Amino acid sequence: MGLVGKIQLHKLNKAAKNCSLEQEKTLRGILEYAKDSEWGKAHNFAKILEAKNAQDLYSLWQQNVPAQDYEDLRPFIERHKNGEENVLFPGKPKMYATTSGTTKEPKWIPITNEYYENVYSKMTRLWLYSFMMHRPKVFEGKCVSIVGKAIEGAAPDGTVYGSVSGVTQRDCPEFIKGLYSAPNAVFKISDYRARYYTIMRTGIEQNVHLVVTANPSTIVEMQNNVNEFFDDYVKDIENGTLNANLKIDDDIRESLAPCYKPNPKRAAELRALKEKYGTVLPKHYWPELQVLTTWKCGNTHVYMDKFANSFPKNMLHQEFGYFASECRAGLVMNGADDTVLFPHAHYFEFVRVEDMENANPRFYQLDELEVGKRYLIYVTTYAGLYRYNMNDMIEVTGHYKTIPTIQFLQKVNGIISMTGEKLHERQFIEAVKNAEKETGISTKFFVGFADLELSTYRIYVEFADQDTTQETADSFGKVIDKHLKAINCEYESKRDSFRVKDPIIHMLQKESFETYKSRCIDQGARDGQFKLNLLMQDEKRHAMFKDLIKK
Repeated sequence: MGLVGKIQLHKLNKAAKNCSLEQEKTLRGILEYAKDSEWGKAHNFAKILEAKNAQDLYSLWQQNVPAQDYEDLRPFIERHKNGEENVLFPGKPKMYATTSGTTKEPKWIPITNEYYENVYSKMTRLWLYSFMMHRPKVFEGKCVSIVGKAIEGAAPDGTVYGSVSGVTQRDCPEFIKGLYSAPNAVFKISDYRARYYTIMRTGIEQNVHLVVTANPSTIVEMQNNVNEFFDDYVKDIENGTLNANLKIDDDIRESLAPCYKPNPKRAAELRALKEKYGTVLPKHYWPELQVLTTWKCGNTHVYMDKFANSFPKNMLHQEFGYFASECRAGLVMNGADDTVLFPHAHYFEFVRVEDMENANPRFYQLDELEVGKRYLIYVTTYAGLYRYNMNDMIEVTGHYKTIPTIQFLQKVNGIISMTGEKLHERQFIEAVKNAEKETGISTKFFVGFADLELSTYRIYVEFADQDTTQETADSFGKVIDKHLKAINCEYESKRDSFRVKDPIIHMLQKESFETYKSRCIDQGARDGQFKLNLLMQDEKRHAMFKDLIKK
């Protein structure tokens, strides 16, 4: 692992000497790779490649290729899904990663062999090596890694879709597989309570040195499972069993059975820990834990506060890095919380936040970014994403040699994401309207707010019938929740895994919107420019609606 990691570190350091040159080489490489695809021909990739210098290259690129969002690319991806080759890129994808979009239909992100083998796989080697750089003993114990299901289904042409991280873990070398506390079959367990139980029952028996999961909310739910089922874990460990009451398919139970042998010694150690501490925490059952890696930027501080002081003092809590289904843009290399973007793996463009509403904003190159400034990020990859708007706001924090380092701040353009659900305002509006149709209940006004502390959405509703009871309002909220699950696959996943809790419904006073608007104008808002998003993460506005709850 050290050998392959050092090779990739050498490549990063070489690219870091001149990130501007690397970006030009990367864009030319992507253009060369895809120039004979249908999309490449339609957008004159071969002509763009004739540029004599970087300035001309970027100018031709922007002239021929407009900025894209997923809906722009969906028709071409659909053709790939139905078996067509050479549409966005040569051949067909290796697989698809699925995630929520701005419509009811999820996004299918193509992963090409080129991207998987030459970008994703190689970056993973360096990522693992980065743990060793800061904690040399990290791989002297087991690893608890929480990933998605490798294969969830298939497109019409048979190409599989699922979790890229799950596939990476499934396909890793045998000596790496030996480090995982549980086999890949664990992630096939559909019931989340049973899945959490199995991961923790298996992991808590072992000397774990590394815990890997993107969402810190998952850590909270894992410990909740420990608190609820600790005694059951101990019984299972003592007897070498897996709780028979869990909802686990027989074939998965059968594949897991060889992992378990009676271990009365460890069971006695765990009982002693509970007798001594009462609530048993990771610092008690994994005292030699070296590294925990999760997201630490954006909204995640709320979840981290919930497990503060739960882990060993000498453990490194490392930022997971700027990482999405669309691309793995870079890695954390300096032991801080800053992602080093990889100029030799992706081509990046940026728009300043203050220009986000501009119809023709200036696009900045990687080497033009300024420390302390905030930008929207656009990526071009070897997997068919061209000038793709990530809908993410980032802040430039410093440099790794010539490469800017960044931190993720938040989603933009009406998207809220407390723990990865990426709920769009239009999806929220659609869910409420669908609930009205299903129940026959009418609303005069509604608005939703993310409550990070409780990991839930608070929905404020002014019902047309002011005599509506709280019981009816709560039932209406359950119908909204049902439709949100149907509309947004990530929301459904986060609800099913308890990372997003049941929504809370509040009834508003009569003419609440009019009162709210009047108060805003009194505070200096311009009447002609007044507008209100119906789904927000904004404590100032949230407080104003709390004051309008029906007494």
